[in-house]
Amino acid sequence: MNVQAPVAAPFYRPVADECAVFEAAHRAGLPLLLKGPTGCGKTRFVEHMAARLGLPLFTVACHDDLSAADLIGRYLLRGGETEWVDGPLTRAVRAGGICYLDEVVEARKDVTVVLHPLTDDRRRLLIDRTGEELAAPRSFMLVASYNPGYQSILKKLKPSTRQRFVSIGFDFPDPATETAVLAAETGLDAARAGALVRLAGHIRKLSGMDLEEGVSTRLLVYAGTLIAGGMAVERALEAAIVAPLSDDPDTQQALRDLAASVYG
Repeated sequence: MNVQAPVAAPFYRPVADECAVFEAAHRAGLPLLLKGPTGCGKTRFVEHMAARLGLPLFTVACHDDLSAADLIGRYLLRGGETEWVDGPLTRAVRAGGICYLDEVVEARKDVTVVLHPLTDDRRRLLIDRTGEELAAPRSFMLVASYNPGYQSILKKLKPSTRQRFVSIGFDFPDPATETAVLAAETGLDAARAGALVRLAGHIRKLSGMDLEEGVSTRLLVYAGTLIAGGMAVERALEAAIVAPLSDDPDTQQALRDLAASVYG
């Protein structure tokens, strides 16, 4: 769990009206669900908006073992005495900040039950073990994200949970925007950033290969950072794009061939 105090807003290049929707949801006290592929900017967007609104951000990376107690808190033995310790969700409610549940579908099912009273007009957090009931202050906001492309029969949000959230769909930026993002994040000039974006466009159009998703903007930033730091383009692409995307030799070779067609 990561707690981020309000700071200068990290760089984020809006694609549409997502910033306005976020602000409107916050003003209205509505929870927000972000849907989109891995590495398309969902987490950076939340960090940007938390700083823009001047609110502390409590980020939780959800996983198979994440339980309701991990979010709310538990009793711990300290110095021979039992002491209650708040979890990140409880801390966010008390602080009136933003609690961001990254990839919420990865969490155990009991987590969504805990969220329900915070996602309707009650805006309450019930702490069974202490008997406490917290009313979320006006500034508190619950934000969750997930990748619909990775949903399975066993891992997906129930409709009854999805319909408790205002939702924003994310995708990879258009080429001009993604080029600007890469240039800002890596320090590459527009020509070299644009070449990476063209390569990404080709990879994202691949079908029938061992790729669950196309290359993310995050991986492009990694590649651009290595190139800007002086690494040869071919080696940077191998380390930041080819190897992370697939372990299949044929698929890796196809990616190298695409890179060669872009870079000559």
